[in-house]
Amino acid sequence: MSNSSPTQGSCVCGAVRYAVEPPYITFQYCHCSRCRKASGAAFAANLFVKAEQLVWQAGKELIKRFELPDAKYWSHCFCGTCGSALPWLSRTGKAYIVPAGGLDADPGLRPTRSIFCASRSPWYVSPDDLESFDAAGH
Repeated sequence: MSNSSPTQGSCVCGAVRYAVEPPYITFQYCHCSRCRKASGAAFAANLFVKAEQLVWQAGKELIKRFELPDAKYWSHCFCGTCGSALPWLSRTGKAYIVPAGGLDADPGLRPTRSIFCASRSPWYVSPDDLESFDAAGH
């Protein structure tokens, strides 16, 4: 599956909007503790694009960035209004790491690998092993 048109993305409140242009570098899941904490989930699903392939359409001034001084590659950007995870520019300035959960449409690419699996949360269970429902219900 591939997509040749830009994929739109946004934060929850809609104040920050962006578009990413294919082709994408890669799409992967990261199980490291930093990504788990930043995403609030069992792993982060990240799409990578060259820096020139991401265009901020609105709200760039609302973006906040957090960096750990001892982290060689990791950063975290988020909307200063709603807190949603947003794309962040790598420290080299060559690529954006795009949280796939913020995309508004299918990017046309599927994750190809999981990294830092040794750091996987002890409570992680594959979604394929869980009962599923099409909507929330109790």
